[in-house]
Amino acid sequence: MGLRKKTKSPPVLSHEFVIQNHADIVSCFAMVFLLGLMFEVTAKIAVSFVTVQYNITFPTTDEKAEQATLYHYGFKDVATVFFYTLIAIILHAILQEYVLDKINRRMHFSKTKHSKFNESGQLGTFYLVSFIWGTCILASEKYATYPTNLWESYPHTQMPFQVKFFYIAQLAYWLHGLPELYFQKTRKEDIPRQLLYTALYIFHIAGAYILNLNRFGLVLLVLHYFVEFLFHISRLFYFSDEKKEKGFTVWALLFVVTRLLTLSLSVLTFGFGLAGAENQGLDLAAGNFNILAVRISALTCICLTQAYMMWKFVNFQLKRWKDHAQLNSLKKKAGNTKSKTARKGENREHWRRVLSNGMDVRFEAHRGVKQSIKIYILR
Repeated sequence: MGLRKKTKSPPVLSHEFVIQNHADIVSCFAMVFLLGLMFEVTAKIAVSFVTVQYNITFPTTDEKAEQATLYHYGFKDVATVFFYTLIAIILHAILQEYVLDKINRRMHFSKTKHSKFNESGQLGTFYLVSFIWGTCILASEKYATYPTNLWESYPHTQMPFQVKFFYIAQLAYWLHGLPELYFQKTRKEDIPRQLLYTALYIFHIAGAYILNLNRFGLVLLVLHYFVEFLFHISRLFYFSDEKKEKGFTVWALLFVVTRLLTLSLSVLTFGFGLAGAENQGLDLAAGNFNILAVRISALTCICLTQAYMMWKFVNFQLKRWKDHAQLNSLKKKAGNTKSKTARKGENREHWRRVLSNGMDVRFEAHRGVKQSIKIYILR
């Protein structure tokens, strides 16, 4: 038996050691909070990290009916978001190691495709889970049944458990993307782009959560996540086979429709619904932010974000069309070159045959003259 080569492990607490073992390290930190629930001394602190806080239970007159429990937000939510950020890092590492890395080894992608495939694999999975989760909440709470549900009885300070936990999970996931830039050894040229869209997600989700626009934000997130899921799943299929580009066409159509729906719902909510509501005024204690300055600021942020996304979309489509045009021109040039080469080859073959036939004729004529002379001499 041959001896196995021992691979040297990096020094403890070095950069390479932390990157290779970051999932185990983060798991240990998360385990500390879970173990804290087992002891009475630390249970009160650990509960703030693990469970959803600020619940309100409403008694019911009917004995058979269950008591309604709703939630509002507070400063302790920061601790909960931090804990679930650790969980998001662990889930990211599990998906990367047990699914995406195995596919990468089989497909033998280049370095550029390797990083893009990992990004689309992670984001595509998150968008799919969030879309299904958000759709179930909309169906159960009936927020999307009528547009008036987006602004009626504002401020929406009291949320069901699923709505609050959805927002905490969203903030935790996008916050986990910041340390992942270090853990995944993201290329320097990709860092500004990923920082930008991560910051935009955190800003808009946190804004909807703090301004008590959780219903409105939930509807927009479900629409946006569905379109983004189509883009990343189309990119995954494209990496497996570059001929599969039909998914990008479907995504392009739905992308434009989603941007129009987002702008329409935003103008309808801030320009008509909240503007015509009776409870106008700023009341921080009651969670009411329905004033003109807040409405204009929120609407402006949404419009600017949608305009930026459309600008990126147009540039993406123009670059894609340009690449297709260059590829088609190269194919035509290659076809013309092949046809010219084939024609030259045919001409050379033709003249070679002509010349060879001519030599054969001359040889036969010469042979005939010699034969006739020989017969004449014999006679």
